[in-house]
Amino acid sequence: MRIAGRKGGIGIARTVAVAAGLLASAGGAGSQTLAALPAVTIPAAAVGEARPVPAWTEFCARYASECAVDTSEPAQVTLTPRLWQTVTGINRQVNASLRAVTDQEHWGVPDRWDLAEDGSGDCEDYQLLKRKLLAQAGLPRRAMRMTVVIDEKGEGHAVLMLRTDRGDLVLDNKTSAVLPWHKTGYTFIKREGDENARWVSLGRAVSPVVTANR
Repeated sequence: MRIAGRKGGIGIARTVAVAAGLLASAGGAGSQTLAALPAVTIPAAAVGEARPVPAWTEFCARYASECAVDTSEPAQVTLTPRLWQTVTGINRQVNASLRAVTDQEHWGVPDRWDLAEDGSGDCEDYQLLKRKLLAQAGLPRRAMRMTVVIDEKGEGHAVLMLRTDRGDLVLDNKTSAVLPWHKTGYTFIKREGDENARWVSLGRAVSPVVTANR
């Protein structure tokens, strides 16, 4: 999805540089308090195993390190004001930096997951880049799970779920707000598991074959 008011891509290299500086700037914000954090909510419950979308499997064949599950990492993070600023800052920065384009327009295929290395991509590419940048900022990959939902148009869509001690939060290219999962308005289908490479089901709705909208 295109973000309203976007002025065009500013370049992936600049995105990485800006994201790297967010941690340093966050540390000096004396006005930050716990009151600025999202309220504590119930996390999304897994109800069994699920199959990933085929494009995820293809992505993992190209970027194995992006799909590996390190069980020595924590499965959730403690959300501090500093971490919250980093997460929201990277979410905004990536949303403003990439050019929204469908996989059909971009690659000539219905669904392809990638890291938007050329500065263009659709929903899952935004979220994969956010996860990469957040991992570089020190967040455990195991606490950041790619997630498939049905959006407000009834279409398959991909978001990034950050599992925290205050509940599961969603990073999305359709909004710069990082929201608790149950306030997005989406139907949650499945996400990466945090114990192995298998995915887990989050509900009883039929899974979309692709997540190919912008």
